[in-house]
Amino acid sequence: MSSTTPGLLHALVDDAAVFPPGNSPLRDAVAAHGRHRAAAYSPAVGPLLVPAAAAPDLLVLLERGTQDAAPLDVAVVARPGTDPAVLDGALTLLGADPRVDLRGAELAWAPGTGVPDLPGDPPLALEVPREGPAQEAALAQVRAAVAAGRSVVAKFRTGPTPTWPWPDEAVLAGFLVGAAAAAVPFRLTGGLHHAVRGSYPVDGVPEENHGLLDVLVATAAALDGGCPDEVAGLLAVRDARAVADLVAAWTDDTVRRVRAAFTAYGCCTVTDPLGELADLGLTP
Repeated sequence: MSSTTPGLLHALVDDAAVFPPGNSPLRDAVAAHGRHRAAAYSPAVGPLLVPAAAAPDLLVLLERGTQDAAPLDVAVVARPGTDPAVLDGALTLLGADPRVDLRGAELAWAPGTGVPDLPGDPPLALEVPREGPAQEAALAQVRAAVAAGRSVVAKFRTGPTPTWPWPDEAVLAGFLVGAAAAAVPFRLTGGLHHAVRGSYPVDGVPEENHGLLDVLVATAAALDGGCPDEVAGLLAVRDARAVADLVAAWTDDTVRRVRAAFTAYGCCTVTDPLGELADLGLTP
């Protein structure tokens, strides 16, 4: 195992168990997150992602739990279409409760709104449009917020939804190159269930998935000024051993630069990518 691997994977995978396609009940997700925190791979696990509307339910669950337990690490997610007042209320409620360690908030960018001010000014992930001028405008606003000293990153969806088709290599490469050019850190969500690019069965139906290792390598290329075609080509690599060996050979400086840019991603099955990484010799 490379000595750089722990730093590479530190707090990389946020726990999105309650979101599709996992759709875990909140009670089960809280219990499972506790098991993740007690496991050997815990350094690779970020906060539990909780819908803004579920904040009151979360506190009810914590009231019934062990009172002397460590605070639950949580990030609040407002999916597109969520009333801003619901997000504000969730942040206020959870931020005031000592049983919760509020790690951040996520919401969608909208034209003309800029980067909003939120209660407590938590670290913010702002979901940007798929491509084109709207994405460029959103990245510019995130960059301005970062320059002003705010803890803000761009967020991009790598998996499909009913209104968001799966972004192929060209679409994802466009985002990675754009974020690198704007010097904007980012997080990803959806679809990164596997270590390497491939077609994997979902409910018995093959579904295209980007690979976590491919994204890490593509991020490094984008930071080094790679063109969209080059970055897309790296995202398309399906040889797990080759990509894992490349990442394992990275210097400490490369690891630092890549993880400063690619801060985390949300996955509803935390152990899936971590298990595949362990099989490839990359362990947290």
